[in-house]
Parts: sequence; C-alpha cells; structure tokens
Amino acid sequence: MRVLLAEDDAALADVIARGLRRAALSVDIARDGGSALERAQSIEYDVIVLDRDLPVLHGDAVCEALSACGALSRILMLTASAAIEERVEGLALGADDYLPKPFAMAELVARIRALGRRSMRARPKVLEFGDVWLDPARRRAGRGNDELRLTNREFALLEQLLIEPGATLSAEVLMARVWDDRVDPFSNIVRVTMLTLRRKLGDPAVIETVPRFGYRLA
Repeated sequence: MRVLLAEDDAALADVIARGLRRAALSVDIARDGGSALERAQSIEYDVIVLDRDLPVLHGDAVCEALSACGALSRILMLTASAAIEERVEGLALGADDYLPKPFAMAELVARIRALGRRSMRARPKVLEFGDVWLDPARRRAGRGNDELRLTNREFALLEQLLIEPGATLSAEVLMARVWDDRVDPFSNIVRVTMLTLRRKLGDPAVIETVPRFGYRLA
C-alpha cells in the first residue's frame, strides 16, 4: 500500500514515516500543501495522510481540490485540535477519516489499512493462484500447507501479482506500488527482490518473466 504523508513538521514527519514503513507501508513525504497536491495528482496513492495546518496551501484546500477532481485516494486528515467542529468541517470537505494529534502509531496504521481496503476493488479475503495463497489482513502467505516467511517487500510483490493474476506487471509499475520515492528508479531492486521471492516459493516456478515487459503468475 502506498501512502502520501503531508506534514510540515520535519521531525514529526520522519517519526511517522518510520512507523508506517515498519508496518510495511510505502511512504512519500510532502512538506507543504502545494507539493502534496502536486504529488497526489500525479501518483495514485491508496491513502493520503493530510495534516490540516499546512503551509503554501492549507490542508482544507488540498482536500477540497482532490475531492473536486474525483481522486480515488482515501484521505485521513490530521489536526492538533480535537474540536468536533473541525472534525465535521474536515469530513464535509471530503476527508474519509479524521485523527487528532497526539495519536498512537498503532491506531494510525490501523486506520490507514482500513481506508486502504475501502479504496480497493472488492476481492476475496484470501488471494489464491494455484496452490499459492496470501492473506493480506493477517499478513500471512504460503504455498500449499507450507507457510512462507517473506520480507515486507516480498509479501507486497506477491500481493500485487495475486491481485491481478495472469496480468503482466512491469518493474516500473511494481516499483511504484511497492516502494516509495526513496528508492533509486534505476536500481535493480525489483529484480533482486523477485529473485528471492521465487526462491522462497520453490518449484515448480509460479512467477514468469515476460522479456521486455515484466512479470506475471503462470
């Protein structure tokens, strides 16, 4: 799941981003409302965590602009105020959820995951292809009766392939969905991670490389 965190407090943004990444979420950071809106309009995020009091462009204006253009990303608005009036205003502007500061990281992660599930098309609780299975909610995956111990990125790669079984996904698409903007776009990280994932899945091979196009389940 890819998340945009719009927060102007650099120290707080770094703390939140580290917590979300430990929960296997890919996180991009925007320091002001203008760059947050620009990113949100060019990248398909699952969830946008939007601080309300942003410089350059207020969080309310960002939320309103995204709602007006029909963006599919779910918006979780953050504020230092717990006043019910602000919460109502934020929801009226198009936010999907509202969380006052300070908050527990576990609650933020849970709310993001819940919003992310709402942004996705209806799909089975357990994704399957042949004898390969993956349970996103319980963070478990396996082949047949054997459960696999996957890293966060391996798990996310397999999830993307299982969401669109048979479809060929390019390395660029997988990098955009599974990693964040800290990754060098010219690196071979997708190929390397795919190699370790294939090794853990074992034989017969279930992930096929389509030369010059990408990867698919076959």
